[in-house]
Amino acid sequence: MTARQIITFPDARLRSVAAPVTVFDDALANLVADLLDTLRAAPGIGITAPHIGIGQRVVVLELSAEDGVRAYINPQIVWASAELLQHPEGSVSMPGVTEEVERPARVHVRYQDLSGAEHLEEADGLRAVCHQHEIDQLDGVFWIQRLSRLKRERVIKRYEKARGATRG
Repeated sequence: MTARQIITFPDARLRSVAAPVTVFDDALANLVADLLDTLRAAPGIGITAPHIGIGQRVVVLELSAEDGVRAYINPQIVWASAELLQHPEGSVSMPGVTEEVERPARVHVRYQDLSGAEHLEEADGLRAVCHQHEIDQLDGVFWIQRLSRLKRERVIKRYEKARGATRG
């Protein structure tokens, strides 16, 4: 398929709530394939349709070659542990910067596959972090909104500095 252009922070579309997918067809399968190509080109481990400017509830994760590619349509967290963990996070829409974010250590995620069948996945560690991060994105919550104001301002300054250096 095709690697698409990723929209970058501070684009307002990153703060928009994505609409549920209601049609499970070849266009959806093509979108997932494009998201995977875009994710690999970025590179990253997770991407949503909103990252490429499409307001649909679609997530693609590829945490490792061994684990493979997984597509999640209309994912939602239905349970989260009280136990928390801190993990570095970043975004394909804000390349070059990361910061520690605290989130529940384990989650249960209900989602649909490409055919529309419903599934429930239990996740912990990195996969749990990724689910929460990408579902936040679908809900219009960009990852830096989970940081304190001071940390958020520092991340934005680091990002702007890195962007300025790459522009020349």
